[in-house]
Amino acid sequence: MAEPILEVRDLVKHYPLTQGVLFKKQVGAVKAVDGVSFTLEKGETLGIVGESGCGKSTLAKVLMNLERATAGQVLYKGEDISRLSGAALKAVRRNIQMVFQDPYTSLNPRMTVGDIIGEPFEIHPEVAPKGDRRKAVQDLLDVVGLNPEYINRYPHQFSGGQRQRIGIARGLALKPEVIICDEPVSALDVSVQAQVINLLEQLQTEFELSYMFIAHDLSIVRHISDRVGVMYLGRIVEIGTDTEIYDHATHPYTQALLSAVPVPDPTGREGRERIILSGDIPSPANPPSGCRFRTRCWKAEERCATESPLLAAPKLLTGGAKHDSACHFAAEREVAGAAL
Repeated sequence: MAEPILEVRDLVKHYPLTQGVLFKKQVGAVKAVDGVSFTLEKGETLGIVGESGCGKSTLAKVLMNLERATAGQVLYKGEDISRLSGAALKAVRRNIQMVFQDPYTSLNPRMTVGDIIGEPFEIHPEVAPKGDRRKAVQDLLDVVGLNPEYINRYPHQFSGGQRQRIGIARGLALKPEVIICDEPVSALDVSVQAQVINLLEQLQTEFELSYMFIAHDLSIVRHISDRVGVMYLGRIVEIGTDTEIYDHATHPYTQALLSAVPVPDPTGREGRERIILSGDIPSPANPPSGCRFRTRCWKAEERCATESPLLAAPKLLTGGAKHDSACHFAAEREVAGAAL
């Protein structure tokens, strides 16, 4: 198999908790990302889902080196980029770009659209010489479905969906290979969400892009993703193809998430079991011992408090390995998607 374009190994990001004013003493840490591993293949879309506060956005920032990893590795084409700085980091960032969640705050209101999209060319002038930049910006506006004549307008003159298209155009400016999409449609109306998702799929085919797509909406993630990773309290608890996750989920947390997806057709809810989780999400500063989901899990037993389950493919009696799931009981009968 070809080497993955992006590989994450045991990635950790902890934020220290301190006491004192003059002499600060660390008394703990918020474990925002705590041992995450996955790969991203060329041309693939990996969806990341989970509740608010599970570490999805922190993971994206660490991959971009906007936040320094506490431990672990981020390999881009086999090279560890997690400790790069200066010119070396600048060179890598040309190939890994990001589309941010909120199109209203991610664009500078004092800059024109032309300046916003063209700013990457100031940092990497080799991509577009100075005399060609206006034409390059207009081409990018056209690629994302906006009128090239809008180049002198300001962000406040656009709708939310149009602003997100501007953010996507800025992400495309340096011709990257990987784009990290941090909930790019969560702030948009449903009809606009569909337009932006279709645009992202079109651009992926046209420019051979690889996406890491972070979202809350499970239906959107299934539509755009080739594989899906489910995060809970700083860790990936289940990962597999969209069919494996949505139709054959083995982790109780994934099953609970899927059971909460709204079904427009009332007849489709017949025989569907709604899983109501008890309690609140534990604090990432003091996660439970063993399995982090055990305090809300209806399957939890004594071993769950002492043994931390590995993210691995269980051996099933019905014939071989399945997708990776961090649950001691993943080898039991998985809940079929029709029942969810």
